[in-house]
Amino acid sequence: MYETTILIAGAGPTGLTMAIELARRQIPFRLIDAGAAPFEGSRGKGIQPRTLEIFDDLGVIAPILTVGALYPKFQIHVGPFSLRAGSLGSCKRPSESVPYPNLWMVPQSRTEAILRARLAELGGDVEFGTALARFTQDERSVEATLSTGELVRADFLAGCDGGHSTVRKALDLRLEGESIDEKPTLVADVEIEGLDLREWHLWPFAKGGFAGLCPLPHTGLFQLTSKAAAVPAEIAGHRVGRVAWSSVYRPSVRMVDRFRVGRVFLAGDAAHVHPPSGGQGLNTGIQDAYNLGWKLAHAVRGGVGSLLDTYQAERLPVAAAVLGLSKRLLKTRSIKRGDATNQLALHYRSSPLSSGIALGSLHPGDRMPDARLEDGSRLFDHLRGTHASELVTPDGHRILIRPDGYIAQIGLAQTADYWGEPVRQIRPSYRVAVSGARSFR
Repeated sequence: MYETTILIAGAGPTGLTMAIELARRQIPFRLIDAGAAPFEGSRGKGIQPRTLEIFDDLGVIAPILTVGALYPKFQIHVGPFSLRAGSLGSCKRPSESVPYPNLWMVPQSRTEAILRARLAELGGDVEFGTALARFTQDERSVEATLSTGELVRADFLAGCDGGHSTVRKALDLRLEGESIDEKPTLVADVEIEGLDLREWHLWPFAKGGFAGLCPLPHTGLFQLTSKAAAVPAEIAGHRVGRVAWSSVYRPSVRMVDRFRVGRVFLAGDAAHVHPPSGGQGLNTGIQDAYNLGWKLAHAVRGGVGSLLDTYQAERLPVAAAVLGLSKRLLKTRSIKRGDATNQLALHYRSSPLSSGIALGSLHPGDRMPDARLEDGSRLFDHLRGTHASELVTPDGHRILIRPDGYIAQIGLAQTADYWGEPVRQIRPSYRVAVSGARSFR
């Protein structure tokens, strides 16, 4: 029997983020995926500002920015008439507190490829063509049987295996919720002749129902969304060329009522299924993994188990709130985005890990905003890595920042260790400007 520390089922964005978090902490793991090869479609293409900050920390922000682009404006076609409209994303300049203020479009396959490359740099890899067949658990370990027949014993199992999760089904947990649309939606990556790649084209009354073509940056492809049963030969007179990928899904809002059962955890679509409205699904899954990764590392090193309980306490309410938002956006057909969807305001204020007083508009449990330091560096430059940080301002305020960039404590005594992670002190001798905290200025 093969023994490892963490077994991760599913190598999409959630599973890859989890693996990177473990690899950079030198925690042994195996990352398996039932697919014979990497995913090749665009699917979850919207990366929110908070996820871009996470990618900065993980060391992949440069390639993500290189292969992506801002969201294009809409071009709505009705008969012989066309009308330009706004965009799902914003076009804001970076600020002191928000270095990545805009929704960024990257086809999911390219996001996954970048994450796999980063994982390889850290010494990890993905075992494709290897599915989780079944597992059992007791107080000490999880024993799993893989589709290859191999037996694996692990300290913990992370189910990142999508909406049809084998892990979730084995735990007898149900995705409770509802379908938003009774008619399935077709999504495909296609080549279209004679259509401007700079705009997102919409035909509300196309033959066969609504059709949309969103240009995918640096690919020459459009992402088609339609109520048609299959990819048509042409769309509003434009011939469809190569079909690179296609899938059919039914928009739903569903989630489980538990993210943890013993030594087994659920993350991403295995725990909550989102409609595409608002671009929340991929981002919420990545942030699940970013929350759980450092906590699993602590447990593996022999830390107190209560830290693992905070994963569900923190992430389940967030997933529920994001699902509600996605549902409202889909039902209203609103294109209004920005502060409602960028996930910068999501917080863990009610978490047992959050304590202390408020400082200006900052509360324990909030995302720590970025700041420009007088030496030219940014606060995020000092936070980047697996450690926790303590910011000591010139006027004596102390802020303890978790490894995942959220504020753990404000106004409490310094510490050299935070749940097994070293604490690096940031003590600028110059003024620090942090948005929302006037006393820092």
